Amino acid sequence: MAVYKHCPMCAAELVSFNDNGIKRSHCPRCGFIHYNNPAPAAGCVVFQDGKLLWVQRAHEPKLGYWTIPAGFCEWEENPAETAVRELKEETNLDVKITGVFRIYNGNDDPRTNAILILYFADVVGGELKASDDASRAEFLGLHESPENIAFESHKQALHDLRTHYPEKFKVDAN
Repeated sequence: MAVYKHCPMCAAELVSFNDNGIKRSHCPRCGFIHYNNPAPAAGCVVFQDGKLLWVQRAHEPKLGYWTIPAGFCEWEENPAETAVRELKEETNLDVKITGVFRIYNGNDDPRTNAILILYFADVVGGELKASDDASRAEFLGLHESPENIAFESHKQALHDLRTHYPEKFKVDAN
């Protein structure tokens, strides 16, 4: 969580106050208020042959742990664009968004609190190859899902997929 000691606008020392039960900081000189809002993040839930796409983290935090391909939104970037871009960067796959899966609160990342928007997506091109923030990229079946999942929001997403979309983990016989 970002904690400012000095105002980013005028450099005066910030003062804490209670804003209806929420601890905030404000600047007595210029009036700046630090709201410390969560950062938007987005990712793609991609199935192929009854298996879910996972990436293994190549950097801290949670180096070596697994996640659903996702990342933080850039300034002026639509969350769906973020999801497609992050998936391409991490897996070299091109995808088409087919719908919104779920939205999660990610409050266990030491860098920031996040709002994670996950989309369903289908592969439309590219060849699976880990790169950028991923050391590995693999489609894993229901009983192959990794034990060491980096963030609670991704664990919850796997639980929700297993509970509400078990048919996606089955290979289509057609």
